Amino acid sequence: MKSYRLAAIMGLMVLHATLANAAAQNDAYIAGYAAGVLKQGLKIDMPPLNVRDGVITLPVGNLKAADRAKAVQLLSEIPGVNAVKISQAKASVPADEFQVPGDETVSATDKIILPTGLLPSGHLFKPLLADPRWAHFSAAYRNYQNDNFDGKDIGSVSFGETIPFYRANFGETSAQWETGIQASVFSDFNLGAESTDLVNTDFIASLYSSMRVGQFSAFGRIYHQSSHLGDEFLLRQIGTKFERVNLSYEGVDLRLSYELPFGVRIYGGGGGLFHREPDDLKIWSAQYGVEFRSPWRMEFADMRPIIAVDLKNFEENKWNTDVSARAGVEFENLQVLGRKLQLLVEYFNGYSPSGQFYNDKVEYVGIGAHYHF
Repeated sequence: MKSYRLAAIMGLMVLHATLANAAAQNDAYIAGYAAGVLKQGLKIDMPPLNVRDGVITLPVGNLKAADRAKAVQLLSEIPGVNAVKISQAKASVPADEFQVPGDETVSATDKIILPTGLLPSGHLFKPLLADPRWAHFSAAYRNYQNDNFDGKDIGSVSFGETIPFYRANFGETSAQWETGIQASVFSDFNLGAESTDLVNTDFIASLYSSMRVGQFSAFGRIYHQSSHLGDEFLLRQIGTKFERVNLSYEGVDLRLSYELPFGVRIYGGGGGLFHREPDDLKIWSAQYGVEFRSPWRMEFADMRPIIAVDLKNFEENKWNTDVSARAGVEFENLQVLGRKLQLLVEYFNGYSPSGQFYNDKVEYVGIGAHYHF
């Protein structure tokens, strides 16, 4: 058994080194490609551009406005480029004076320009890291501190994604908009039950549109949610006072976000429901929060700290505050299809986000693995 574990650990180490080396080689290729594109397309000789994970940092302090727009367009069309970050630094300044090697710039004036067109990469509105119902891939263990859920030891998984169909700029400006779909499945399993019973599954599907202007971004959607109980769970409830609710509704919501210097982000918004079942379900809700994505990496493990707090208030629950907090690290080079691995501890106190239990107040602590762009 020990030999198997050792082999698995060595395999992960080799995989990590391979991914890191591949990413570094791709970034070096993009940097060389970018220099050639700017020289050929704009007759501009620039010092080597900083490229990290497919994101090019372009210093535009001494470029003409027309050249800036053209340079961004040319660079965003390079294969493998995920975004172009516009820095207000001057190209003539040595790279280590406008960006510390290995760190992200913390200037509030920098802008991110993403590739445009059909099925573009990236997202204009960054994911909400502590939102229990943000579509992404995850697996978590949660220990419930009270008896308002089915069991104390719960395994929770989610499968989903936000997929942009089309992205474009507003005219000749750097402001961008996109539209697409967001869908996910959230499931809870009772790890203490004999057959690890499925307790609840929520299905969420939506059409969304988002926009970004500098550090400001917005995300609006129209969505459907339905919730379903597991068969084993229902069989165990026969003869008890448990009452199943056929929870299903459509809704609209809007969130606004602003990114401050030093990796801090604040956001807020709200929404309403229609076509509700049960029909006495209250309509309105609010959501707001704060996140910290460290602009400084821990180079020994190529990871960065993350802290996020998400707060929600529902009219259905008399506007009481649901608190979801997560903290941990994001690994820069452990990526799958462009998604970065995050290991986060979590805490929740409020009314359950699991559909069928929406009127039950719960508290849990846990740890989970999450994949985000």
